[in-house]
Amino acid sequence: MPAPQNPMETANAIEIRGLAKTYAAAGGNPPKAAVKGLDLTIPAGSIFGLLGPNGAGKSTTINILAGLVRKTAGKVTIWGFDQDVNPRQSRAAIGVMPQELNIDPFLSPRASLEVQAGLYGVPKSERWTDELLELVGLTEQANSYSRHLSGGMKRRLLLAKALVHRPQILVLDEPTAGVDIQLRDMLWRNVRRLNEQGMTIILTTHYLEEAEMMCDRIAIIDRGELILCEDTRTLLGRADSKSLVVDTGSDTTLPALPEGVRAERRADGRLAISYAPSRVTADGLIDMLRAADLPIRDIAVEVPDLEDVFVQLTSRR
Repeated sequence: MPAPQNPMETANAIEIRGLAKTYAAAGGNPPKAAVKGLDLTIPAGSIFGLLGPNGAGKSTTINILAGLVRKTAGKVTIWGFDQDVNPRQSRAAIGVMPQELNIDPFLSPRASLEVQAGLYGVPKSERWTDELLELVGLTEQANSYSRHLSGGMKRRLLLAKALVHRPQILVLDEPTAGVDIQLRDMLWRNVRRLNEQGMTIILTTHYLEEAEMMCDRIAIIDRGELILCEDTRTLLGRADSKSLVVDTGSDTTLPALPEGVRAERRADGRLAISYAPSRVTADGLIDMLRAADLPIRDIAVEVPDLEDVFVQLTSRR
């Protein structure tokens, strides 16, 4: 697979400053502000997660980056090119795999990629159609009508179309929504290979475990505003909640627990004691259980995942 070409050195793949988008009023409704003064920096070479609930402004932001939606205000720089000053160069630096299956049903995958390459002005001598078809596992279907492809195969074709012009930045907008495990694994293998070769990946997803597994850095937006942008590990550490899971070996009565500490017995008989590390330590809870002569056969600490952090942050607004 050819490595993406870097026309210029840049520390940041994308820089967004004061980005705003307000949709005009319709049907007597007031104007809708989809994005409100968004500031965001995406490092070159990263796998970057852009997360948020439905209606948060993710798709609007992506469509502005792709040149499909005109922003109301702000500045967008893509691979060093100001979107307003150099629109063609900035657009050429980014490829987008959309949620929607926007594929011509009467074109074959091969023809679709050739047309897409032509739209980007890729000379025939520089096209890599056969390699792309092999990359996404569509070599056998290369000359079939696209309408005969399964839903998963159509999504593979969308990925190939996003890569025809060898962009420096690849945006994956809910890429695995409704797809099978095999396609999901194929997609993530290819994404990791592309990233290892220098391509910057931007991912939006509702599968938070995917973002936790794949992303180096994550931004969470809600109601058009940035809530935070941090390294994934730092973000996971924000949840002030852990569970001490204790195998007591029998139905024992718990001693009185400190304020804010909850306990429940799970189906397997183990006790799960939830606590806030900022208020109570695991050592303190263990000492309390031992002082109450509670038998302890085994003990483990469960830490929160990205879903826990996401819910905490978005529910505060």
